[in-house]
Amino acid sequence: MNLLVMKLIQHQIKTKPQPFTFETKLKDITSLVESQTYSHFPVSDEGVYMGSIAAEDIIPSETKTVGDYRYSLLPYFVRKDADWFEVLEKFAQFNCNILAVLDENNKYIGYYFHEDIIPFLNKTPFMKDAGLNIVIQKHYLDYSISEISQIVESNNCKLLGVFVSSMDNDVAEITIKASAGNINEIIQTFRRFGYVVVSEHNQDSYLNELKDRSAYLDKFLNI
Repeated sequence: MNLLVMKLIQHQIKTKPQPFTFETKLKDITSLVESQTYSHFPVSDEGVYMGSIAAEDIIPSETKTVGDYRYSLLPYFVRKDADWFEVLEKFAQFNCNILAVLDENNKYIGYYFHEDIIPFLNKTPFMKDAGLNIVIQKHYLDYSISEISQIVESNNCKLLGVFVSSMDNDVAEITIKASAGNINEIIQTFRRFGYVVVSEHNQDSYLNELKDRSAYLDKFLNI
């Protein structure tokens, strides 16, 4: 990974507020929890990360401590050397907006906040470069990233990015970003290889022909 990018990511590590401990009284942190938009809060014991407690689990109490809720701690985290994509992946997997950062000895270093990492995705060619956006579908056992790449590049385009945007009933929906080119040739090639093109494109000659035929049929039936 590019060391400069890694340093930029690590620059986003926050250290305040400090993690809760098992001795932290709920009555002392209620106002903090209510004033923040964090989904979770890290918990440590003598500097060792123990997990994160969900904000919604922190109920005001005069007697209880965070330790009373240790059974509900979620042990997700990233290492200090994690790249921005891994961090975003963890955010998505655990449906959270805060991630604890640990060193190789599981010592708590700080945390990442979701909104601070999103800009790294926005700076990628997939997001910021102009180009073609195509969404296709195929059974998850039948699609191939190498085949998708070959189809795009065989039509004199460069593949800027590809990812599986959804998986439903064994059908993979794949979002593709490619450099500018003849999008009609690309989508017709995808169809010849058995892919369903679900995104709409004005240059799609196949769909335009179907629309023309439908309009002609309607006109014929109304005579």
